[in-house]
Amino acid sequence: MPKLFLSAKSLCCAAVWALGWVCLSGCGHALPKVEGFDAAAWRADPYACRNLRRAAVPALARAKEQLYEARANDVTALLGPPDEEELRANTEKVYYYYLEPGTQCEARHPRSSAACLSLRFGPLGTVTEVLTDPLKPTAQP
Repeated sequence: MPKLFLSAKSLCCAAVWALGWVCLSGCGHALPKVEGFDAAAWRADPYACRNLRRAAVPALARAKEQLYEARANDVTALLGPPDEEELRANTEKVYYYYLEPGTQCEARHPRSSAACLSLRFGPLGTVTEVLTDPLKPTAQP
């Protein structure tokens, strides 16, 4: 029977690879269902031009803590693709979701000063910061 010979260097490399895989695959968490949040209506209102997202803001604000450490693909599954994405140094990125209509609803979707939800992702691809701009008051009938 042939003898299997592995060098110390090969074993060390294999151990480092396995440890890295375990660490990276365990980062972040899946998002639970957000109580009172209509994800379908949110995703059906890109750039918030139909003003459907405004109604979802209170439910998201209550669930803000659940968003921390969530993985980017889980955020996208819940909220849909971001209206805008900003790439930063060190593999960090920020997703922007508009919360109310504004100039982003014009052709070519220019950047707007309308209120938005900002989700910052760290180098591991998980949410590290959640910011929500205040909404403009709506006219009361």
